Amino acid sequence: MAIQPNKNPMPVQEAKVRAHNFEEVAKGYSAEVAVNEAQRCLNCKNRPCVSGCPVNVHIPEFITKIKERDFEGAYEVISQSSSLPAVCGRVCPQETQCESKCTLGVKFEPVAIGRLERFVADYHNSKPCEDVEKPQSNSKKVAVVGSGPSGLACASDLAKKGYKVTVFEALHTAGGVLVYGIPEFRLPKRIVEKEVGELEKFGVEIKTNVVIGKTITIDELFENGYEAVFVGSGAGLPRFMGIRGESLKGVYSANEFLTRANLMKAYDSRAHTPIMHAKKVAVVGGGNVAMDAARTALRLGAEQVYIVYRRSMDELPARKEEVEHAQEEGIRFEILRNPVEILGYNNPKDKRDPKNGFVTGIKVIKCELGEPDEKARRRPVEIQGSEYVIDVDCVIMAIGTSPNPLIKNTTAGLEVNKHGGIIVEEGTGKTTKDGVFAGGDAVTGAATVILAMGAGKTAASAIDEYLSKKVK
Repeated sequence: MAIQPNKNPMPVQEAKVRAHNFEEVAKGYSAEVAVNEAQRCLNCKNRPCVSGCPVNVHIPEFITKIKERDFEGAYEVISQSSSLPAVCGRVCPQETQCESKCTLGVKFEPVAIGRLERFVADYHNSKPCEDVEKPQSNSKKVAVVGSGPSGLACASDLAKKGYKVTVFEALHTAGGVLVYGIPEFRLPKRIVEKEVGELEKFGVEIKTNVVIGKTITIDELFENGYEAVFVGSGAGLPRFMGIRGESLKGVYSANEFLTRANLMKAYDSRAHTPIMHAKKVAVVGGGNVAMDAARTALRLGAEQVYIVYRRSMDELPARKEEVEHAQEEGIRFEILRNPVEILGYNNPKDKRDPKNGFVTGIKVIKCELGEPDEKARRRPVEIQGSEYVIDVDCVIMAIGTSPNPLIKNTTAGLEVNKHGGIIVEEGTGKTTKDGVFAGGDAVTGAATVILAMGAGKTAASAIDEYLSKKVK
């Protein structure tokens, strides 16, 4: 039987339609298409795809179950390694991880592992909820700070080992970046809610509106009977360029813009969340967050949205699929351009802050690529005298984030690096404070969902070993 050379395409909403709604863009495989795609898998004995997965999902095994039409069995295989399969199937960069290792990809397109994972998870989630058998409690309490991917993965693994786990979330909804950062059209919030609900079945307690470092400190958690703490508080502190005009009205960090649109539901006309419905928007940056912000601005009514990025299209760090979707939706890419100033004017009718005006444009300078930098990326070199202005009334900065310093500033003995990331022991997540472990973006800075999950799982294993040896 000849091997089908290309992946089965993912059904999607038409670009002109989806650009004006927040419904999920990708529609998912049908059962027949999923089985057809699974049959492309060579079931390699050395399983190279597994080595490319940060949480080591047993990929050939779950794909074999799909071939046999045992979709629930496939879900059980995935669940042995991943606590968020419906999320990972949607937002993980499989093309640079598991699929990049696929043997079939040497000659043809690799197996669509991510799409198959999504199919299996969606199939399971479409069925009536079943009760799960909780593991026998070992009476040991562990606190998890943050309910993002790393925190949820750590909590899941520990709960399944019998620990009494409490997750403390600063916001009013569990999910971390999954709910405040990733738009509805890429990751519906009902999916996150469902995945969180699966963890609660195992006895994980989630407490929202608790800001560790303000409401309660890490030291106080130990005083309250927790024997270990995992810090998965993410990287929610936005970065800015430090250029003139960043304090103008109409300048957002991508974090604020997406939080208002996603978690606070500004996309819903029934919500009362204030957000700027700009006509022309410039998004500075080239990662997935920049794509999310640009596509969200478009759906909120912008007539023109620009991605301003200082390198070329070849260096864009965003997923290829997200870039293609943005282009199809009409977003314009201003590449090899670096912002040097945000322009604005004072509105005398605005009594709130007459010294601080409104955005009217963003001045950029053309760049060319020079020698590689320390990360092996060609460094952008500005071309003097090439400045020009892009007329916009809103600028969104999506140039990265850093860990919030609150936990570091309120926890004695917890050391961080020069970027604010918590220093941990490689392979365990142990911090410099006894009994405290950390992982995900709080350690590395902004990274991917699946890498954060991998760090959470690593720390869970180390916490289990630490508490098993601990003598009361």
